[in-house]
Amino acid sequence: MRPLVTILIIIGVAALQQVEAFSLTNNNTPQDRRSILQQIVTASATVVSLPSSPANALLLDNSSPDLPAFSGGIEEAKERFKLAIADIDDLLNNYDTISKSGGDNVRLYLGTQGVKSHMYGIMKVLKALKEEADDIVEYTEAMDSFEAYKNQAEGAAYQSMFVEHSSAKGTPESFLKTAKGDVVNLRKYMGDLAAQLHLDV
Repeated sequence: MRPLVTILIIIGVAALQQVEAFSLTNNNTPQDRRSILQQIVTASATVVSLPSSPANALLLDNSSPDLPAFSGGIEEAKERFKLAIADIDDLLNNYDTISKSGGDNVRLYLGTQGVKSHMYGIMKVLKALKEEADDIVEYTEAMDSFEAYKNQAEGAAYQSMFVEHSSAKGTPESFLKTAKGDVVNLRKYMGDLAAQLHLDV
């Protein structure tokens, strides 16, 4: 049961108990009882309107909904690419928090672990937009560089989960730091691709 629902149930039960006690111990008029109920309703409304806590500050986790497969349309591809950029920006802006959960959470944002991020299937999206680019040669070169850094970031994030049990040199933290550097670079190329497509991101 959601915490807010539980709170409202508790308030409701307490309200009924208070009204009943008030009616039994006092010679009250209906107006008095209505006044009590109005105060309780006001208090309940205050609880409902309280701002939600930032406990779920991250955009993605394993409980996030799966994304539908890319269907191939140009407008859908543009929108999906813009949302992928937003996912990468969220990853970079919250990298320390996200990476504390390990390499798999970084990979979740990269679209290489699960199907929660708009980065999932991103190469298919970018290839669908190739004909929309100002310069198809520059677009292709930027797309290839983007893919290379994406694969490197994926590899480093993946290795961070097993480096302590392998003969490879380094620590989970060092591999996650390397992955972040690759994400910074792939984000740069995403900007170049967006400029080729005249996308406002």
